[in-house]
Amino acid sequence: LPHELLASAPEIRTEKMAAQPAKEKKGENPMRNLAIQKLCLNISVGGSGDILTRAWKVLNQLSGQKPVESKSRLTIRGFGIRRNEKISVHCTVRGPKAMEILEKGLKVKEYELKEVNFSDSGNFGFGVDEHIDLDMKYDPAIGIFGLDFYVVLERPGNRVNRRKRCRNHIGPRQRVNKEDAKQWFVQTFDGVILNK
Repeated sequence: LPHELLASAPEIRTEKMAAQPAKEKKGENPMRNLAIQKLCLNISVGGSGDILTRAWKVLNQLSGQKPVESKSRLTIRGFGIRRNEKISVHCTVRGPKAMEILEKGLKVKEYELKEVNFSDSGNFGFGVDEHIDLDMKYDPAIGIFGLDFYVVLERPGNRVNRRKRCRNHIGPRQRVNKEDAKQWFVQTFDGVILNK
């Protein structure tokens, strides 16, 4: 009797395995998904006064936020800039608003960026010559300004690198590199990268 049971054991095992449903494939790891950490908008006018106030209004209209004025670090006589003189305005946008503004900026560039627009740390930036191309009305009292876009990408969990308590470094697999940023741009916006 024991010999008969041993002989039938492999068959029983095979039937049990066939009865079990096949395990579902694991989904993508959500910790690997890229997202916009922040979008930095900058208008550098190279001087203070009325022109800086007008640039401030442009950024305020575009982002719906209160821009910050930046000061010069050096005195440059050729440009007529003094040290600590306010020469530019910038603001940082996050969340869905950042994606919305970035979409407008890339539309102006026809979703085409150059290889040199991407940094080794997985960020990218570009410039727009006229702010009125971003679906903004032209105001003769303000004029036309160009502005810079700079996008910082990150993966979930990067807070570990910034928090005050239990701070730790991010492993190389979790960091964003140039290839990751280019792939995200192409997939998200159906973009084109020139000068490959």
